[in-house]
Amino acid sequence: TEAVDGVAWIIMNRPAKLNALLPEMHEALAEAFDAFAADDSLHVAVLTGAGDRAFCAGSDLAAFDAGRPYPASGYGGLAQRYDLPKPVIAMVNGLALGGGFELALACDMIVANEEAVFGLPEPKVGLFAIGGGIHRLVRQAGLKQAMGPLLTGRNIPASEGMAMGFVSDIAPANDLRARVEELCAQIIANAPLAVRLTKALAMWGLDQPTLAHAMAHQKDHPLFDPWWQAEDTAEGPRAFAEKRKPAWKGK
Repeated sequence: TEAVDGVAWIIMNRPAKLNALLPEMHEALAEAFDAFAADDSLHVAVLTGAGDRAFCAGSDLAAFDAGRPYPASGYGGLAQRYDLPKPVIAMVNGLALGGGFELALACDMIVANEEAVFGLPEPKVGLFAIGGGIHRLVRQAGLKQAMGPLLTGRNIPASEGMAMGFVSDIAPANDLRARVEELCAQIIANAPLAVRLTKALAMWGLDQPTLAHAMAHQKDHPLFDPWWQAEDTAEGPRAFAEKRKPAWKGK
């Protein structure tokens, strides 16, 4: 892990094995995301893989241990982490297969290089995507778009992922990190509590029965009152009126 200018960089570091996950890596990732969630100086996390061949090729089946459960926060410490309001960006620098694709889908945005490839090939070895990939791909790409890759296990190029709607942006390989750094800077320039409330409401709203219900009850969200009463919520309009940059305090 690295912390740079308010960004937590969380790097899966087995490049010789395409960053395939060992059981202990799930615990390490859970700890990294726990630390990110608890550190008020960190506003965005970037999840990526070491090297230039892969983001993550999923679980290392040679070390697969069916008796060892995943962390409480799910596959890779992220797949079932539903209470993290800070943004998480997947910087996909190559293959994102199986659990690797599931981790990318669990992030709020996916920025990929032009050579990136995604897929859930689990049915080819008698398994299924247990880490949320099925449910997230159907929700993010739509049922009819998702079912082909889900049922065949075929790979999805980055350009197709962009067309399907689960890839946020595509950059040349030599420009990928700079593109992600710029995106992080744009997010961090905003009021931290407003960013967190925005993400929380977007996720919460998807679970509400109707649009009308979501709009009528968004003030009931537990992050609404802290935002409403925050110093930053008064600072933003004041800075706009005074024609200066706001000085965010995150409170």
